Amino acid sequence: MHPSSLGGATWGQAAGSATGPLGGVRVLDLTTVVMGPSATQLLGDLGAEVIKIEARGGDSMRWVGPWRHAGMGPLFLQANRNKRSVMLDLKSPADMACALDLARSADVMVSNVRPMGLKRLGLGYEELSTLNPRIIYCAAVGYGSGGPEAGKPVYDDLMQAAAGIAGLFAAVDGTPRYAPINICDRVVGLYVVNAVLSALYHREKSGQGQLIEVPMFETMAQFVLADHLGGAAFVPALGELGYKRLLSRTRGPYQTLDGHLSLVVYTDRHWRSFSAMVGLPHLVETDARFASQESRTQHAEAIGEFLATHLRTRTSREWIALLEANDIPVSPVNSLDDLLRNPHLRAVDFFEKLEHPTEGTVLNCRFPIRFSRSAPELRRLAPNLAEHNAEIFSSPGSSAGTEV
Repeated sequence: MHPSSLGGATWGQAAGSATGPLGGVRVLDLTTVVMGPSATQLLGDLGAEVIKIEARGGDSMRWVGPWRHAGMGPLFLQANRNKRSVMLDLKSPADMACALDLARSADVMVSNVRPMGLKRLGLGYEELSTLNPRIIYCAAVGYGSGGPEAGKPVYDDLMQAAAGIAGLFAAVDGTPRYAPINICDRVVGLYVVNAVLSALYHREKSGQGQLIEVPMFETMAQFVLADHLGGAAFVPALGELGYKRLLSRTRGPYQTLDGHLSLVVYTDRHWRSFSAMVGLPHLVETDARFASQESRTQHAEAIGEFLATHLRTRTSREWIALLEANDIPVSPVNSLDDLLRNPHLRAVDFFEKLEHPTEGTVLNCRFPIRFSRSAPELRRLAPNLAEHNAEIFSSPGSSAGTEV
């Protein structure tokens, strides 16, 4: 990566000199699928040493193709960089002993295995904190303990339905749908990272480890209701649930002469500029629906129809030039292919072509956040199943995970 600068900060440094802000932190990773692995991948990107414990057969995301070699699919490659993999049968006494040895030296354990299953194996918080009082034990669960749904298994689709995301689509056009991305897994993974970092800071001050529970349902309910609590934010309620602008059927993106555009005509200044562009310079003063942000929110459907009508009169390129000249936020509607060709992402070296030891040339999306000191770096690409058993369990007589 070539250096660039912002306000005197210089990005980029000599190869091998970066360790990341979490250098020296050891994370024991008992996660699978997307939510947990995406969280531990971020911790690894930030410099933590992450040891991923996999059962025989490995993380199920290994098997979502396409692949060059079975067990190394693209979702697994993206969510498991900066980790080492060991394979352990946690029902085997010998392998369990190896897992407990790892726990003794771990700073953090992250798991999205159901807590009662771990407790039955002897890997509950009480057991591990007895071995290692400083351990930060983060349990990512479907529903928080104490509620009637506690202990139920969840996946992203189920959580999109449970937390109201699918229902928001129904509120817009009558049909519940899933967002075509693992949004609950990714969002809750970020909460896991924030929780772990906060607990590490607390331990730095107090010397104490602790148990953390990150429930998907409560996390996503808060995430959704932060936008859509609406009038129910007051007791008694002052109005309906939902943010009308976001629930408007005419919110866009808007069709142009040759495609679609996303734009946000939001402030009074934006509206004065836009209305002048379309030959209605006094719209804000003469039409009460456009007079303020509050009235525009209340009349979101009509506002969207107004924009849709006028956007059809020019090409996307013409609109982008005109809107940017008037400092009105606008963006093309990018496809997945467009992202790969995006000039901004290329200019900031977002994509890296790297040589994986077994998978050949792979495309990596770099860690997006930049640090002027303690910069994160890619230290290792996603591991093959049990790749590091011999490296980690090198003590004489250890038989852990010797069968692949």
